[in-house]
Amino acid sequence: MNATNKTTVSIVDNSNGKKIDLPLMTGSVGPQVFDIRKLFTGTGMFTYDPGFTSTASCESKITYIDGDEGVLMHRGYPIQQLAEHSDFMEVAYLLLNGELPTATQKQKFEHDITYHTMLHEQINRFYTGFRRDAHPMAVMCGVVGALSAFYHDSLNIENAKQRLVASHRLIAKMPTIAAMAYKYSVGQPFMYPRNDLRYAENFLHMMFAVPCEPYKVNPVLARALDKIFILHADHEQNASTSTVRLAGSSGANPFACIAAGIASLWGPAHGGANEAVLRMLTEIANKDRIPEFIKRAKDPNDTFRLMGFGHRVYKNYDPRAAVLRTSCHEVLNELGVKDEPLLAIAMELERVALNDDYFHSKKLFPNVDFYSGIILKAMGFPVAMFTALFAVARTVGWVAQWNEMVEDPSQKIGRPRQLYTGHAKRPYVPLSDRG
Repeated sequence: MNATNKTTVSIVDNSNGKKIDLPLMTGSVGPQVFDIRKLFTGTGMFTYDPGFTSTASCESKITYIDGDEGVLMHRGYPIQQLAEHSDFMEVAYLLLNGELPTATQKQKFEHDITYHTMLHEQINRFYTGFRRDAHPMAVMCGVVGALSAFYHDSLNIENAKQRLVASHRLIAKMPTIAAMAYKYSVGQPFMYPRNDLRYAENFLHMMFAVPCEPYKVNPVLARALDKIFILHADHEQNASTSTVRLAGSSGANPFACIAAGIASLWGPAHGGANEAVLRMLTEIANKDRIPEFIKRAKDPNDTFRLMGFGHRVYKNYDPRAAVLRTSCHEVLNELGVKDEPLLAIAMELERVALNDDYFHSKKLFPNVDFYSGIILKAMGFPVAMFTALFAVARTVGWVAQWNEMVEDPSQKIGRPRQLYTGHAKRPYVPLSDRG
């Protein structure tokens, strides 16, 4: 990053002609930003940016997005290349450490994650305190937040070794926590993690195995799930990541910060998009009704929207979607479930939308949520678990962003300002005098 006083942006208060010069900062790629940290002292004014959509809240080296061009890169590597050639553990190492690992480094990292997958046995009892029909995200919020009560040796955020251990524990234990939430909801015994299985394989085992018979992981499903994890690992300064950073800026312990991220992700406008896809498919109910819903989607006066099409960030196409489209069709072919009603509707909807000029003109292409919802449904995951899987994948991104924030010497406690529009100062009126 380059920032000098020679390259500035000037802001002029037209009411009095007062001018302030603000330094212009240039990143390695992407838009320039101007540094407004001295704006208030120089003008007595704040900026107004609801949703912070025009505000750079931090400096980061982890993930870059260009929504107009459909670009997503982790540490400079395009997501398409990572999804095609890498695996989730390698991507996790990259996000945490900044570089792809050597064979030796990858082996050690996988070992460290694998041998942190078990939970303290007392944590198992936490689950019995929840109702069986509790949403998995509610359970995960509680259990992840409670980890700080068990792992006292990784709470000191000033200690690099403790931060590393906490990071590994969170990445390793999140699949266990999510799978146990599912098992508890259906009344089945918890399945302990296995050290002989890889990350995605282990998660499938903990989700779908039972003690009374052997469970063999389907390699096609494991690879598809691994790709889902890769494609959801990090996505720049989104709502949940910003929540993690904001919580962490107070000095909160890492487990509390990640629990805050889970809570933010749970929101339907963020992590619940693939759930919304399945609800939409249920509403359509029959392939013969697709033209009706396509017509409604085109009607500007109709509130109906096709879920899983287009993206708030990607104005052209979602680079993750093309990768997952291939996985989607591989999974459906492997399982032979194309005749399942919801999946049949999804495939027909995809065909119609990809061949409709209206969708092309509006850049409303199927996004990552459309395909991930179909894949997870076909693999047997209940809809309530979709966001939980998102949390499992995104944990590594949250942890990487949290570590970067803690190590940033310019980081301060988050303290957004406001435009106050309430009452000005007024005198208190005694109760007896209020009419």
